[in-house]
Amino acid sequence: MQILAVDVGTGTQDILLFDSTRTPENCLKLVMPSPTMLVASAIRRATGAGNSLLLTGVTMGGGPSSWATEDHHRAGLPIYATADAARSFNDDLDAVRRDLGIEIISDDEAARLASQADITTVELRDFSFAAISQAFHAFGLDLRPDAVMVAVFDHGNAPPDVSDRQFRLDYLADRLRSETRLSTFAFPAHQTPTIMTRLQAVVDSASDVTAPLLVMDTAPAAVLGALCDPAVAAQPDAMIVNVGNFHCLAFQYRHGQFMRLFEHHTGLLTAAELEIWLRQLASGEITHQEVFAEHGHGALVLDRTPVPPQFVAVTGPRRAMLAASTLPTYFAVPYGDQMLAGCWGMIRAAADHLPDQRDEILAALAGDEAKPLW
Repeated sequence: MQILAVDVGTGTQDILLFDSTRTPENCLKLVMPSPTMLVASAIRRATGAGNSLLLTGVTMGGGPSSWATEDHHRAGLPIYATADAARSFNDDLDAVRRDLGIEIISDDEAARLASQADITTVELRDFSFAAISQAFHAFGLDLRPDAVMVAVFDHGNAPPDVSDRQFRLDYLADRLRSETRLSTFAFPAHQTPTIMTRLQAVVDSASDVTAPLLVMDTAPAAVLGALCDPAVAAQPDAMIVNVGNFHCLAFQYRHGQFMRLFEHHTGLLTAAELEIWLRQLASGEITHQEVFAEHGHGALVLDRTPVPPQFVAVTGPRRAMLAASTLPTYFAVPYGDQMLAGCWGMIRAAADHLPDQRDEILAALAGDEAKPLW
């Protein structure tokens, strides 16, 4: 069985072609520029050329693409966008108009403007199966996976009077209060929660995918992937930290059971501040209110029983923040590659959502049936 897993981050998109007939270390993989980085480059070329900007496509992640759009606006150049594309910057379209000067137009109007020579059209999307297929095709592989999984970080569609940070934390809490397995954050395409608009946009933009499609949140995917490292899996009281480019999330376990988490913005934390939060997470003293007041997403505490921080597994592209920590850190390397932690987490989640293939996936992850290349 083959599963294409795509972990869409801010800096990179990490791509794994899981093959149950191969040892995990021999599965094919790519680490490529993230979609938001590619979009940002295209927008900056338009700004440099003095062109108007037309944004089409679906809702996608921000960061670099948002900053490039802001710079285009500051340069005094017109920006047009369809409603779905404009929601990449804010679910409130009035705020998009006010803050970025974007004119919201219909799909028909976008098609008319796209033909004008002085307008640069940029399509927004977090996932392109066609582009990934072309990359594999360049190396002689006809990509025909049996399933596809895509992970993105989704704040969700918060009501106008609700903070998107609070909205996301409430979403995490609701899922974990009903099911503490991290595969609870993965969904078959048709079961994607409507409030998670970025996940839904991935589904909407994957019409060329004929295999079963599942979507997942990136942060718990990385934590679940870290658990694929035997050294992490052997620690029932582990704390697992995913230090992403934009967001930092940590889970505390005790006797193998999830107890609490916290989530913050990586860019707002120093290494010392992050260590303080992690120690509070271990002690059970952390509170949602304190994290939220410091502009983080917050904390979820199901059990305040202290857990001595004797093993802290770390993954994520900014894991070096904890390199000099006084905590007993361990850099998780599932199947020898920390950059693929999110992808391996998705594969493990797939076993819970594809019951007919569960035994085959788990056996391959354990190395029981997968074969080397020779």
